[in-house]
Amino acid sequence: MRYAYAVDQVRAAESALMAKLPDGALMQRAAAGLARRVAVLLKDGRGAVYGARVALMVGAGDNGGDALYAGARLARRGAKVEAVLVNPERAHAGGLAALKQAGGRVATVIPAGADLVVDGIVGIGAKGGLRPDAAELAAAAALTGAPIVAVDTPSGIDPTIGAVHGEAVRADVTVTFGCLKAGLMVGPGATRSGIVELVDLGIGPYLGAPAALIPDDADIAGWWPQPNPTDDKYTRGVIGVAAGSDTYPGAAVLAVGAALAGPTGMVRYAGSALEPVRAAYPEVVATATLRDAGRVQAWAVGSGLGTGEDAAAVLRQVLQSDLPVLIDADGLTVLAEHQDWVRTRKAPTLLTPHDREFARIFGPVGDDRLAAARRAAAALHCTVLLKGDRTIVADRDGTAYVNPTGTAALATAGSGDVLSGIAGALLAAGLPAAKAGVAGAYVHGLAGRLAAENGPVSAGSVRDAMRAAAGRLRP
Repeated sequence: MRYAYAVDQVRAAESALMAKLPDGALMQRAAAGLARRVAVLLKDGRGAVYGARVALMVGAGDNGGDALYAGARLARRGAKVEAVLVNPERAHAGGLAALKQAGGRVATVIPAGADLVVDGIVGIGAKGGLRPDAAELAAAAALTGAPIVAVDTPSGIDPTIGAVHGEAVRADVTVTFGCLKAGLMVGPGATRSGIVELVDLGIGPYLGAPAALIPDDADIAGWWPQPNPTDDKYTRGVIGVAAGSDTYPGAAVLAVGAALAGPTGMVRYAGSALEPVRAAYPEVVATATLRDAGRVQAWAVGSGLGTGEDAAAVLRQVLQSDLPVLIDADGLTVLAEHQDWVRTRKAPTLLTPHDREFARIFGPVGDDRLAAARRAAAALHCTVLLKGDRTIVADRDGTAYVNPTGTAALATAGSGDVLSGIAGALLAAGLPAAKAGVAGAYVHGLAGRLAAENGPVSAGSVRDAMRAAAGRLRP
């Protein structure tokens, strides 16, 4: 598990550590880590540090100082380092002197033929997009085609919430210091940060509780329920799927197919897409009504269900049970008019809205996606999975996870139905709502990536890749 923090936490932790260190020690640690990562990139690109051309985009303050000191280290190893100063009068004096002493020089433009560009324009103290002169420099860097390495955060993104207002750097690699910043993990900031690598500065003991948790393969594999020799189909869990309609039978087929890729021992379907589900999946117990569905351990309800009185009756009946319930798509539209049906529940409830569905219930998401998801979970005493390129899962206790496996390939009709099926199956297998949502989103993302390897992605191809994606996880 990785942990991400807000800027105020980072500042407080850095101040606490710097009080115990010699002046400049923390900056030198950061510069050394940055220089090492740049050196690796140059070598991986079949070049070498000696003779490589490295351009620095340098702003005022400590972020620029980090870039300059790292540039000095690279220059001492034989790199040709040139620094473009956004504001020469405010450049970090010590860093600039170190660069010049090591053989680096100041330039007015990014040199043609640069092998790598370091973005040290602004750091975690920045607000809003880049100013015109800095934006022009960043645009010139992008035109070189050289890899861009951001210092701590890509310039122009909000490091706490990941918002981007105006121009911002799009980095290939972000070398961040001390801890992950939440803005590198969520929203537009995540898509502009590239590969995020952490340089440990020793501030961990001073950070406090993280703003967000980011799972990895080992975490998801450890959560994923595994059958044991004494299990039968009932003890492994039974997921009930109430989805689809005469108008949208495919939603039921997709959700049920994804549920079958989960860890439960049985899938029961209840709804009007009875015949398409039976034809596609003979192993599913399919009935036309909830009354005839039989015993289940959790429900996934809403995908393609419609929004009329019949759909509302299905949603209300499911929510009146004492079972965990996942609500998606049309179920969320119905819920917008009946929020007390969830607010007063004692059993776990997992909502899986995209931004527009979220807005119908809770109002606009806004720039701070982590805060929005937490606000929604607190308002309805439930767990909220806010879909996006970096899906967020907020639990009712305020804990928030960010899924790192998202891909733009999943932006296709029916993809959410697949997610509801797999996450619902994890609920039925006994996972708490937040872990079911996170694990479902994680494997859903992996499946999207697998599907994309074979060409354009459809929801059906994501569903078909779910088993292979889950099979990649090993406890």
